[in-house]
Amino acid sequence: MTVVRFQGGRRTMRAAVAVAVVGLALTLVLGLIDAQRTLQAYHVAVVYWAGIAVGALIVNMAFQTGKAKWYVVTRRYLETIPLSLVVLLVLFIPILLGMKRLFPWVDPSGLDEELRKLAEHRRPYLNVGFFVVRTFVYFGLWLVIAHLMYRWSTRQDEERGVLLTAKQRRLGAGALPFVGLAMTFAAFDWQMSLDLHLFSTIFGLYYFAGSFLSAIAVLILMVNGLGAEPGTPGALVNPNHYHSMGKWLLAFTAFWAYMAFSQYLLIWIANLPEEVPWYLARNRGAWAPVGVFLVVFHFVVPFFALLSRPLKRSPRALGWVAVYVLFVHYVDVYWVMMPALQHEAHAPRPHLADLAALAGVGGAALAFVLWRLKGRPAVPVGDPYLAESLRYDPS
Repeated sequence: MTVVRFQGGRRTMRAAVAVAVVGLALTLVLGLIDAQRTLQAYHVAVVYWAGIAVGALIVNMAFQTGKAKWYVVTRRYLETIPLSLVVLLVLFIPILLGMKRLFPWVDPSGLDEELRKLAEHRRPYLNVGFFVVRTFVYFGLWLVIAHLMYRWSTRQDEERGVLLTAKQRRLGAGALPFVGLAMTFAAFDWQMSLDLHLFSTIFGLYYFAGSFLSAIAVLILMVNGLGAEPGTPGALVNPNHYHSMGKWLLAFTAFWAYMAFSQYLLIWIANLPEEVPWYLARNRGAWAPVGVFLVVFHFVVPFFALLSRPLKRSPRALGWVAVYVLFVHYVDVYWVMMPALQHEAHAPRPHLADLAALAGVGGAALAFVLWRLKGRPAVPVGDPYLAESLRYDPS
């Protein structure tokens, strides 16, 4: 096939830069007015987008481990999305600087006796210095793996052959447990430690399930939205590729629901006073309808919609489902984090900072991804299995 270097997405990139500048600037202004509430919104936004970036890395590593060939035509996008973690690491710095406003264990003096004892018991792990070190270790591990996967793939565009494919597969299989563990402990640190009551070993899988699902949604939107010029995935994929991406959406919609139900069931059965308050806070006041919303619209609606074969094979319809998935995943992250950040509130308190931070952080990450794509072949033209991927037909 003709090698075409990616030059598209200019309008999208300009829009992403504009959204990032406006969103982050507005977040900064709002932070000067109400630092506490703005930092809460900003923390939710960074955790949301970081999860999607790591989810894309895990998707690529899992497919490499399984020697999947159908996805090769779309792989360059999956390789590039995790590179945005360098931007997200920089954007994480305000969270580290504002930890005292977010995490109750940083300064437990204002907590009741029970929570002070919990904070003291967990101090060997939950302390500022170790938290900062762990955060940089997580991002460092993810970025090293993402960079190697991307570099070997782009080198293969010139060198061809199977050697670099073998290296990617070995790295994907060997590093996958460590990347998964880093994401698990990041969920413990960034989300679960916001509420000292909660202690759930399944919590990392819950964060992973929603992030993996959203990473597939972002991949679908990139294939759809970055044009269909010759040599781009949008021009090369066929309905079978969309069908498979739709099936992954369906599978991880069910997996997310399984993780959510499993965590709830285990805490309900154990009925431990250290864990039950986490759900009580989300089952009272106006937070309770948000939980019902997630059951219906994060699982029931997309699950039955994605059972449709014609929908999964339609780029336009599947694209709208992908947008929907990203929205409900944000609601999920918001529901997990905000009741702990605003423990005195019995209802969601939407704020302009929520939208500004979400748009600003997402725009910055997207602009960086498009910048890294520019000048490279939009598909891994040196991959020995590209031709097989282009002919993909599982029937």
